[in-house]
Amino acid sequence: MDQQLEVFVMVAEKQNFTRAAEALHMTQPAVSQYIRMLEENMGQRLLERTNKYVYLNKAGEIVYHHAKEIIALYDRMENLVEDLTDNPVGPLSIGASYTFGEYVLPEILAKMKRNYPEIKPIVSIGNTKEIADLVKRHQLDIGIVEGDVIQDKELTMEDVATDFMYIVASPQHPLNLRKDKIEAKSLEQVDWFLREKGSGTRAAIDKVFQQLEIQPKSTLTLGSTQPIKSLVEKGMGISLMSEWAIQKELRDGDVTILPVEGLPLSRKFSTLIATPFRSKALQVFIKLLQE
Repeated sequence: MDQQLEVFVMVAEKQNFTRAAEALHMTQPAVSQYIRMLEENMGQRLLERTNKYVYLNKAGEIVYHHAKEIIALYDRMENLVEDLTDNPVGPLSIGASYTFGEYVLPEILAKMKRNYPEIKPIVSIGNTKEIADLVKRHQLDIGIVEGDVIQDKELTMEDVATDFMYIVASPQHPLNLRKDKIEAKSLEQVDWFLREKGSGTRAAIDKVFQQLEIQPKSTLTLGSTQPIKSLVEKGMGISLMSEWAIQKELRDGDVTILPVEGLPLSRKFSTLIATPFRSKALQVFIKLLQE
């Protein structure tokens, strides 16, 4: 591995030659020499200097982006070669969208830790688009996201789970106090809590709005599931939520499912992988997902 790239990435992330040298267990002059050599090889400056900090210029941003990919690919290559003789060991970078990552993944990780303690998972949680992008850039070994949302020929996809989504409200919400059947049009008159664009849950909500032919008049967008649940529990509005996310709240009676025709909505969760080579650690993890 070209140490120039490793040093450059560390300097870019620490934004300081001294802190980068400490992290790399090198002298500051040695770090400066590596950066100077890399800039000479690239034919232009990559870092802009101030008295205390350094930061990437446009050329530096390009080199940093690709250097991260090169380092990740090199590490993966080493792990795959080691796998030829060793048991499943080493780091495994896993990404998951919020619903799967917060409510399903922890149990799988706990089982993996019990059975394969030498595998060291590194977990990233984000919305579906963010996770897919990280897998494509080889920053993650595998992603688990809503399969209906991502269509990309560069990624290998495989369904691993089915989720069901329901419209939920507080037991005290006016819609829950009705004795008659809930008509779709009445859902337009209440407050809705939505996930952000790019998330699988938001894609599912948009699909339900289209399916029910409704356009709610009042919506509020939030970046994760937990605050949405809290607002729904307080009777502030309604939302479409995964059955995985509301099991405890349903059991405790904090939320109820609204009986709306055409629901629940089912959706698939799929794995995303960008390379045909799978380490033993990755194979073990996929097997646990499928159990």
